Amino acid sequence: MTEACRQWLKKAQGDYTSMMREYRALIRPNYDSSCFHAQQCVEKLLKGYLAEKEVPFPKTHDLQLLLKLTYAFNPEWKALEEDAAELAEEAVETRYPGEDRMKEDAQRAIYLCKKLRKPLKEAIKTTDQLRL
Repeated sequence: MTEACRQWLKKAQGDYTSMMREYRALIRPNYDSSCFHAQQCVEKLLKGYLAEKEVPFPKTHDLQLLLKLTYAFNPEWKALEEDAAELAEEAVETRYPGEDRMKEDAQRAIYLCKKLRKPLKEAIKTTDQLRL
């Protein structure tokens, strides 16, 4: 595994941990944050995958764009495009006042994160030294 990939995966794991911690908080859970970190986790996994494949990618938070860059290696991931778009929307909406996320929104974002994360993890084939 390349060092760049390893670094992206470490960041993705941090977002995954934050997503779950905020969702599970017994006092004042932050569902906005949980949704945001769900998107960030998938974004960083995609960037890690692209780094591993040595595919240049722009500085972007656009999950669909990043996902499209993987199609040369995994054309079946086109089926994930709608999920990526939905997850991206959850993260964008939470950044602005007036759009507070509820527990159900966080549950959906976590579901989408896990759904998108699974094939990425399998494709990257993480080592025992780096939990994902």
